[in-house]
Amino acid sequence: MLCMQQKSSQTSQIKINPADLPTFLTSSQVYKVTEKDDVILPCEVSNPGHYVLAWKRGIAVLSAGNVKVSPDPRISLVNGYNLEIKDAGPQDAGDYVCQIGTLEPREITHTVEILVPPRIHYVTSNGRVEVKKGTSVRLECKASGNPVPKVTWSRRNNLLPGGEQTLVAPQLNLERVDRHQAGIYQCTASNGVGEDVTQQIVLHVLYPPEISVERAIVHSGEGYEAQLVCIVHGESQPEVLWYRDTMQLDTTERRIMESRGSRHTLVIRKVHRSDFGNYTCVADNQLGKTRKSVQLTGKPNPAKFSSASRGQWRDSYNITWAVESLSPIEEFKLLYRRLPEVSGNGEDGHPRPLQHQSSKKENRTFASTGYYNMGYGRQYIDRRSDWRDVILPAMPIQAPGLQTMSYVIRALEPSQVYEAKVQSRNKYGWSPISEAFTFQTTDSDLAFPDRPQTPRHIYNDNEVRDLGIRIFSSSTNWKPLSFLLISCTILETLT
Repeated sequence: MLCMQQKSSQTSQIKINPADLPTFLTSSQVYKVTEKDDVILPCEVSNPGHYVLAWKRGIAVLSAGNVKVSPDPRISLVNGYNLEIKDAGPQDAGDYVCQIGTLEPREITHTVEILVPPRIHYVTSNGRVEVKKGTSVRLECKASGNPVPKVTWSRRNNLLPGGEQTLVAPQLNLERVDRHQAGIYQCTASNGVGEDVTQQIVLHVLYPPEISVERAIVHSGEGYEAQLVCIVHGESQPEVLWYRDTMQLDTTERRIMESRGSRHTLVIRKVHRSDFGNYTCVADNQLGKTRKSVQLTGKPNPAKFSSASRGQWRDSYNITWAVESLSPIEEFKLLYRRLPEVSGNGEDGHPRPLQHQSSKKENRTFASTGYYNMGYGRQYIDRRSDWRDVILPAMPIQAPGLQTMSYVIRALEPSQVYEAKVQSRNKYGWSPISEAFTFQTTDSDLAFPDRPQTPRHIYNDNEVRDLGIRIFSSSTNWKPLSFLLISCTILETLT
């Protein structure tokens, strides 16, 4: 017993020169390895002597000296004591310790991180979602990988409902969907390892038919062709029928129904007067029925103004417009008024009324034809709105189609802004009133071009009599008083 104690005491007193101890030539590192790749963990030692070098992972010993202890065939020692792991996978991630068995063990630690490319393992409803219009829906896309993948949403050939091109989020929430939100949504998972992966979700929105008309009012003429168009949308293309009032229409020699995608057209060839009226397209699917009406009319289209917004004269303005009509225009109704100035309002805040204008010089000249109006340009003043209402006969001998008109408005005020509107009448009735057109008089007459002058002509007695007869023949409601007014007007032009 005493002998053993003496031997132990001698051992503890053995002095080891630190210079004789082995040292590591490599340092601890972190290795990021893509899945399925091979990795070599270095462990080079100087002056190893008789010391044993071992690899450990946790409490498991992988190798001791040059002997591999781990049963895993993918693990081996290469080029000395370097540890190789082949076909690395997520299970190989962790810390690996290379240890020298000195009295006070020396060691280095390598960390292995396995980089896993992204993988999408779940999408909502296996990529096909059907919802009814007005409901909310959540589209989900779950992905895995290392590092944790980022999920980006996009929409094929369209923007996302919020107006974005892309959106980074694990899920996409859509509120109160309609047909405009339907489409193919794509989720893309990326983490910088390998290639990005994408899956798609097809969203179908079930809704009753939705109809819009290409033109609510279709203008045509007898003998011409008319096309009435309804644009119909619906999940599973709805059935579309056409009606005239309450009677369902069938295809005839003059009446053809065409369908191209969502565009449904009723073509009426060689329009008859009896074809004018209201038509309805009715669309029906399993979720409901919708209808829209289209009016076919022979009346003119609304007029469009073509004159400059700033006139050339201080007290006159030459206003010009054009009207599309497949029947000759018979007369126009011109309405105009001065727009109130901000500083010209009365104490009650309402525009001051325009001064009364004499009809002696007003409304008697057609600038485009050179003819006198001779009383046909009848002026009415609506005192409630200050609109001047002038009835004008159309220019003669204009072919159907685009028909033009020009008229000089006189007795205006200098440097003022006016507003004008026009209605046109053919044998089928009055057109819708045009959009408002604003124009402005100048503060002084321009030197060029010259302002229009009323043509002078010396009439003889026969010409005066014939002119009066022509006016009477064009009037549908003349009275003896009209003859007196017209005669006075003619005499005035002769003086």
